[in-house]
Amino acid sequence: MTLAIHVEHLSKTFKRYQPRRYRTLKESLINGEMFERRLSEQVEAVRDVSFSVETGETFGIIGRNGAGKSTLLKLLCGILKPTSGRIAVNGRVAALLSLGVGFHEQMSGRDNVFLNGLVLGLAPREIRARFDDIVTFAELEDFIDAPVWTYSTGMRMRLAFSVAVNVDPDILIIDEVLAVGDVAFTEKCLARMREFQTRGKTLLLVTHDIATMTAWCRRALWLDHGQVRAIGTPSDVAQAYLNELAGASSAAAINAVA
Repeated sequence: MTLAIHVEHLSKTFKRYQPRRYRTLKESLINGEMFERRLSEQVEAVRDVSFSVETGETFGIIGRNGAGKSTLLKLLCGILKPTSGRIAVNGRVAALLSLGVGFHEQMSGRDNVFLNGLVLGLAPREIRARFDDIVTFAELEDFIDAPVWTYSTGMRMRLAFSVAVNVDPDILIIDEVLAVGDVAFTEKCLARMREFQTRGKTLLLVTHDIATMTAWCRRALWLDHGQVRAIGTPSDVAQAYLNELAGASSAAAINAVA
């Protein structure tokens, strides 16, 4: 068994600051506090997370908003550095995180394709060889030379997905972004993802849609307040997650009545 992703005791802590309070501008200048900030608290977005993803596996991550999913993905992609723990990623990674990440607003779609290709490790000649396929798949032939700030949300998603799949990564990470596309393009994306599966590529899917997770994934992880609550088959993880949501809803209803 070879591993595409291996995570051991991973944690990420953010520091939250607030400005110092002062009564008057004169007082702040005299005390030298004008530009000082005070550490108010430390927020542990990811806490002691460990899991592995096998090469060729489709692995799901589920959890509520604020559970730490996006932070975890940014750690896996190298966008953030961990506070502690270890990450091993084997192969080229392409990630679709929040829309617009990796795009330069003032640059054209064409220039962004080359920029993203370079970031993902392609040589300029490789990007040129794949450029037409990227533009055609994204259906942006008439807009590729326009600046990205003029693109709609759907156009950004199409370009981001097309770049990610056409650099032929070993590991494809997708964080909910397909939800903003039109139905026809979403189906085209899903078909490309199925092709990736048949070719033995590794997929990491973050979703709120339990049906998507159970349909696509072989195993899944439930992340809650930065910690792993469950790892197992999608059906088992989904049931545990739904039981928790049902319990929280019942508690909220009781409190509301009380």
